[in-house]
Amino acid sequence: MDVVNDNSCSWVKDLNPRTNIKILSNDINCEWLVVGAGYTGLSVARKLGQLHPNQKILLVDAQLAGEGASSRNSGYLVDTTLNDGFTSNKGLENYKKKADIYKLGIEAVKKFIKEHQVDCDWNECGKYFASSKQEDKKILENFSDTLSKLGFEHNLLSNKELKKRLGTNFYNIALYTKGGILLHPGKLVRAMIDTLPENVNLYENSSLLDWNKKNDVVICNFKNGSIKTKKIIFATNGFLKSLGIKSNYNFPITLTASMTRPLSDEEFKSLGEPKEWGVLPVRPMGATIRMTNDKRFLIRNTAEVYNPYKMTKSELNKRSLKHKIGIKKRFPQLPDDIVQSSWSGIVSRTRNSSQIFEKIDENIFAAGCYNGSGIGVGTLFGEQIAIKASNENTNEIETIEARNKPTWLPPDPILSLGVRTRLIYERFRAKSEI
Repeated sequence: MDVVNDNSCSWVKDLNPRTNIKILSNDINCEWLVVGAGYTGLSVARKLGQLHPNQKILLVDAQLAGEGASSRNSGYLVDTTLNDGFTSNKGLENYKKKADIYKLGIEAVKKFIKEHQVDCDWNECGKYFASSKQEDKKILENFSDTLSKLGFEHNLLSNKELKKRLGTNFYNIALYTKGGILLHPGKLVRAMIDTLPENVNLYENSSLLDWNKKNDVVICNFKNGSIKTKKIIFATNGFLKSLGIKSNYNFPITLTASMTRPLSDEEFKSLGEPKEWGVLPVRPMGATIRMTNDKRFLIRNTAEVYNPYKMTKSELNKRSLKHKIGIKKRFPQLPDDIVQSSWSGIVSRTRNSSQIFEKIDENIFAAGCYNGSGIGVGTLFGEQIAIKASNENTNEIETIEARNKPTWLPPDPILSLGVRTRLIYERFRAKSEI
């Protein structure tokens, strides 16, 4: 995989550059190899280090650890979701299974933060599912009914209250859920890197070229070396398909986002000085937007099938224009040049919005495909797949494995055509919500 560190994401720019980056440059044998160093891979490596303190554990990433999707998302740690794929949650029991996993994910992140005293701008402020269209009230009322049956604290809000809370007249209807958490994804994933156990060796900017299993050994070839391992865990999320892992069950989608500079005191006052907030769209292709604790706006209102490894500056600028339009629709009083940076990132999807968590072979395991909910679920799945690969069991694993499994997808070009068609349809339905 040719993955580029493009250094364009505001979350990453907020952090001090790391030093002592190790690149794989020779042949190594080990007991454990973890491929992918985002939330999942870092959590796998951390748990393996605890379970097997005397064994050799390697963690390898094609780019800088934590600087892929893990630090490029919108920073929502979710307890509930309305749009987490291209199918709706029709069964209450299925939704409960999904929500149970989200709850365990939040608990996993909380435990890590408490144990290592992590500062990641954690804010238990809840979140809003909001729309400018009054006719979307029916969708939110139906969702409210589901949340009520499952005991989630929430309430419906109209334009006047939303204006007070968000500082914009744009939204006419919203459902607020109390359990959502906003955080700084870059700070969280950096803490996971900094707290890796001593018996974990991290290699970065080291792309996996190919891999195969011979007898009871998995052989992985990289540009400047190879790794022979007794067990391997793939934690590459949006890149699982490109590595031949569950390739007929997941596909990557490219999202782009922009972040503004911090608002001036005068600009902030013009909004009514709201507290930090996060909005998710009612319609799948609407805008995700949040105001951070340091008074910046983040907006994500594009999703597409795209070469998942690199987006040129000119292509990114086209998406950034849509982000600026989305901000101006909500906050017309802000200047046109307020956007400070834009970036792209990859999410992994399945047909039925489920996740991948399984034993592929006797010594091959995989976890990923979080459908946009990777902070909590990725952390949880990383820890639990490490336990599963160590031939142990937990209540968390039983909860995960009770979920609906990902359903089969047709091969390309049928798959790409179908996804593109669906995205066009959803984009048209949500055109007023960008």
